[in-house]
Amino acid sequence: MRRMIFNMTAFLALFVAYTRGYPAQEGPEPAPLRVETTLVVIPVSVTDASNRFVLGLEKQNFKLYEDGVEQKVKQFAGEDAPLSVGLLVDASGSMGSKLALSRQAVAEFLKTMNAQDEAFLVTFSDRAKLIAPLTGRTDEIEDKLGSVESEGLTALLDAVSLGITEMKKARNPRKALVIISDGGDNNSQYSPEQIRNLVREADVQVYAMGVFEQLPILGLTPAELSGPRLLSELAEQTGGRAFPARTSSALPAIARQIGIELRNQYVLAYSPSNSTKNGQYRKVEVKLSMPPGLSALKARWRLGYYAPTE
Repeated sequence: MRRMIFNMTAFLALFVAYTRGYPAQEGPEPAPLRVETTLVVIPVSVTDASNRFVLGLEKQNFKLYEDGVEQKVKQFAGEDAPLSVGLLVDASGSMGSKLALSRQAVAEFLKTMNAQDEAFLVTFSDRAKLIAPLTGRTDEIEDKLGSVESEGLTALLDAVSLGITEMKKARNPRKALVIISDGGDNNSQYSPEQIRNLVREADVQVYAMGVFEQLPILGLTPAELSGPRLLSELAEQTGGRAFPARTSSALPAIARQIGIELRNQYVLAYSPSNSTKNGQYRKVEVKLSMPPGLSALKARWRLGYYAPTE
C-alpha cells in the first residue's frame, strides 16, 4: 500500500489553534477544558490482530462520528508530529528496587523522542513534585530522576493533576502523560472522580505502566486495590493504553513500546456539524473501512471532548 505524503506545517497550525491551553485552576476542583475553535482533533492508533501498528491507511479508510452523527474529515495526517510528554514516576516506599527499573524505563522512552519533542518529569510519593520542567534536553530528565529516592506513601492522583497543569506550558500540539507506578493512590488530595473528570476534559493522552500484585495483599486499602483499574480507565478515555507488567524487568520494553506507539498515530480533524455552544460533552467514535487484504484492525482514539460555550 502506498504511503501518503502530508503537509504537516499547515495541518499543525490548525492543530495548535485547537490546543491553546487550559483555563486557570485554583483549589482541588479542576476547571474544565472547553474547545475554543470549531476544529476538533482526534489522534488515532491502529493495530492488527498481532498488535502491530498499521501504517499507510488513507483518509477514506476512516469514518468519524460525533454523538452518532457522521462528520466530514477535513484534515488528515499519518506522519510523525512533535510531542510534549509528561513522565510521572512513582517514588513511594513500595517501589524500592523497582525505582531503578523505572529509571531504565524512562531512559528507553526518551530514546524514542525526536529533536522537536519536549518532556517534563514529575515524581510522587507523599506528594507530587515537579522535578524537571518542560525541556528538550533528555539528559536533564535522566539526571534529575537519578537522584530520586524511594520513600513515603503514594499521591498518584495529585501527580496526574500536576502533570496536566504543567502541560499547559507545552509548545507542541500533541500531548501525552506516561505514568509509571506499582499500585493505587493512598495519599492524594484529589479524588478518583475529580481526576476522571480532569483527564476527560484535558487534551492529553494518558499511558500507564506498572507492576501490580496478581493477588490481593492483606492491609491494602480499597484505593490501592483499585489502582490498576483506575489507570486503565484514564488511559482508555484519552485514547492511550495501560500496560500491566508481569515483572518489573519488563518496564523498559513497555516504555519503548509506548514511545513507538506515540510516533505511529494518525491525526484526524473535523469541524462539528453541531455548532451549538452549550459546553456539553460530546462522544466521538472512529470506524475503520478495511482495505483489501487487511482484517481485524483495531483503533484507539480520544472518546470525546467538551463543546465551546458562549
